[in-house]
Amino acid sequence: MLAFGEKAPSFSLPDQNGVVHTLEEYAGKKVVLYFYPKDNTAGCTAQACGFAQLYPQFTEKGAVVLGVSKDSVASHKKFEEKYGLPFTLLSDESLETIKAYDVWQEKKLYGKVSMGVVRTTYLIDEQGVIVKVFGKVKAKENPAQMLEELAE
Repeated sequence: MLAFGEKAPSFSLPDQNGVVHTLEEYAGKKVVLYFYPKDNTAGCTAQACGFAQLYPQFTEKGAVVLGVSKDSVASHKKFEEKYGLPFTLLSDESLETIKAYDVWQEKKLYGKVSMGVVRTTYLIDEQGVIVKVFGKVKAKENPAQMLEELAE
C-alpha cells in the first residue's frame, strides 16, 4: 500500500464510455480514488451505490470520485447503467495502475489463495499527494467514511 505524503502515481485509463482520464486532469481538486474487485458483486455494488447516494455531497466539497477495477469498459458501462452511477469508473485491464497503487495482492477465500484487488481507497489532495489511505475497507461504510475525511 502506498503511504501518506507520497505523490500519487499518474495514470491514463479509459472510463465506462471509453474516454481516457489521467490523474493530472484533476489537479486542483481532491480525488477519492477507490479500487474494488469486480463489477456487480454484492460488496462492490454496495460501495458504488453508497458513493452514488453521497455523490452530491462529494461534489459540494470539490471532490471527484473515481472507481477503478480490472473489469472492461463494457462491464463498467453495464454497471453504471444498472445502478445509475453518477461518477467515473476506470478500467485497468492491464493491472498497471492497480499494481502502481499496490492493491494487487494475495487474497485468501475459503482457504484458497489467489491474486486480486484488495478493496482500498486513497484520498489525494489538490496537488496530487496522498493524504489518506484506507486498506481492506468495509464496502458499505467506505463512502460515508470518505465524506467524513473530506469534512476534516
